[in-house]
Amino acid sequence: MKFSILIVNWNSKDYVRECLKSIRDTWNRGGLQIVVVDGGSFDGCDQMLAAEFPEVDFVQSPHNVGFGRSNNLGLGSVTGDRVLLLNPDTVLKPGALEELTGAFDKLPAAGLVGARLLNTDGSLQMSCVMPFPSPWGAATDCDQLRRRWWRTKGPVAGSAPVEVEAVSGACMLMETGLLRKLGGFDPRYFMYSEDLDLCRRVSDEGLKVYHVPCAEIIHHGGGSSKTRFSRFSVVMTREAQRVYMQTHHGAAGALSYRFLMASSALARIAAMSGAWLLGGRGRRETSRVALWKWWAILRWSIG
Repeated sequence: MKFSILIVNWNSKDYVRECLKSIRDTWNRGGLQIVVVDGGSFDGCDQMLAAEFPEVDFVQSPHNVGFGRSNNLGLGSVTGDRVLLLNPDTVLKPGALEELTGAFDKLPAAGLVGARLLNTDGSLQMSCVMPFPSPWGAATDCDQLRRRWWRTKGPVAGSAPVEVEAVSGACMLMETGLLRKLGGFDPRYFMYSEDLDLCRRVSDEGLKVYHVPCAEIIHHGGGSSKTRFSRFSVVMTREAQRVYMQTHHGAAGALSYRFLMASSALARIAAMSGAWLLGGRGRRETSRVALWKWWAILRWSIG
């Protein structure tokens, strides 16, 4: 069976090179098509591919239309029976593709499967498996609660494939026909939460989403707690979650999410203000960054 890998690039040419090298080094069975879409970054990715990976099919988007729409654009060039949606900042560990494709063949009613994602340092990336968000859960989300969810309900490291609610869009394998039937990613999501929405729609088809822990992939960009959030990413995350609530929980759910998000922001601003006033130099800098983030969220919530 032929399958395809679809990668969306946006100013990530060097990551794309590393990703493609890992695919070349870990897959030697043939029958593989790779499609790379450049989302309007024009960073020289096309030239790099022509020189180093001439077998790759390249699609140029004239504008940055977002992660989901760029994947939908590349889907038109996919020829495989199955398609692996893969982030450019990933590196496949040996056997990852075989484990994913093999699991898909064996798992009952499989609609979509995802891999175990690791941070650059080899630690677990908790976002590789997610529950479907509710207005309350999304508004109160934090690292501590996420770790608690993993301890109580998350898949166990090294276990067999397990059914989950959602997996990260950094690595998703599914039937090409199903993805086309669903219309690809919902174009209303520019970035963030489109993976949750797709998993939800797969489940609505009566199919199952699985996490395959023995398929390990390094995802450089997804797990750093040191990341400094831009206002754009902070606001886009919340707006994407609002679209998800509107779609799957109705107008009341979207309104509840905004209200709860504003309440959460006010509480955290109060807490961080105290930490900023009473903390030392390092604590004050951490609190300053957190204050800036939650002020941006508050402005979005009441805007």
